[in-house]
Amino acid sequence: MGCFSQRLKALPPYLFVELDRLKAEAVAQGVDVIDLGIGDPDLPTPPHIVEAAIEALKKPENHHYPSSVGMLAFREAAASWLKKRFGLNVDPQKEIVTLIGSKEGIAHFPLAFIDPGDIVLVPTPAYPVYHIGTLFAQGQTYFMPLYEKNGFLPDLEALPPEILKKAKILWLNYPNNPTSAVADLDFFKQVVAFAQKHQLIVAHDAAYTELYFEDFIPPSILQVEGAQEVAIEFHSLSKTYCMTGWRIGFAVGNQHLIEGLTKVKNNVDSGVFQAVQEAGIAALSGDQACVENFRQTFKGRRDVVIEGLKKLGFDLHPPLATFYVWAKVPEGYTSADFSAKLLKEAGIVVTPGHGFGDPGEGYFRIALTVDQKRLEEAISRIADLKL
Repeated sequence: MGCFSQRLKALPPYLFVELDRLKAEAVAQGVDVIDLGIGDPDLPTPPHIVEAAIEALKKPENHHYPSSVGMLAFREAAASWLKKRFGLNVDPQKEIVTLIGSKEGIAHFPLAFIDPGDIVLVPTPAYPVYHIGTLFAQGQTYFMPLYEKNGFLPDLEALPPEILKKAKILWLNYPNNPTSAVADLDFFKQVVAFAQKHQLIVAHDAAYTELYFEDFIPPSILQVEGAQEVAIEFHSLSKTYCMTGWRIGFAVGNQHLIEGLTKVKNNVDSGVFQAVQEAGIAALSGDQACVENFRQTFKGRRDVVIEGLKKLGFDLHPPLATFYVWAKVPEGYTSADFSAKLLKEAGIVVTPGHGFGDPGEGYFRIALTVDQKRLEEAISRIADLKL
């Protein structure tokens, strides 16, 4: 049997696989586990989207290989949604490519533009795939720490000149996973100017733009003048429409960047099942009341967790977006110690902050993916620990 490639050997353990393993062990021992670990919403996909998929399944033309770039009708629906939501004018034929979920596009994108030894600027703590995609492309990751004192925004001016000379891609993700931080248009303007100055590609993971609360409405980086010259943005229907299992998303932005990603996809996948794309059209083009309902549901859950944890003395800030709560562990614990204690003594799965990168040490992440009663039960169990 052949040995794993050096490429695979270099990969860190994938965080959420390990969480699944630990949860399975606890369940096997009879523990009533409350899983607040992985960001997989428990709410069902809206009925009108499901019905669109059912009808699309019946069409013989959808039973063949789809196009890697995606149905033009889906890309047109995405362009129309971008126009309504962000005021963007994009060419669906040249500036959008359909993705098998945004994770696929994020992982494949570096293959189009990174040569061995090129540097990719990756935030930390962060979604692990930015770094993993860089490793697969044989690039080198330079981590940009996200600190609470900076609002969990990267300090671009602190990047060393020798790093910037070799850097090709700058990854961003706002609203942010795991910190739930948000970025405004002023920050994106700084990013675009910085990218133009240093000839960087900006790759923005915008998976959580529709899960916002209060009065802050997250912008697209493509709203900034000049962004179309340097940026590509990754959108996902997974969280917005509770379609995580459907695997449907899209990338939008600079035509050259879209072309590069499309060339990779032409050679490694056969696109998204067209019935799923038709469901995506129904999601993007249909009544958006379901999205507002999801927002209100997650806001109610957020408020239960924030109020409960604050009463117990936890240090945290109410998130303005995402369905995550990012909180500091109690004094005297590491992220791993506290997460292990919650699982072993309270049957609660949370994600230790250091699993997203070293600056996440001292924090833990809660995913608001169970109903309010279960969240109240989780808070009660934590209170019983008498930390």
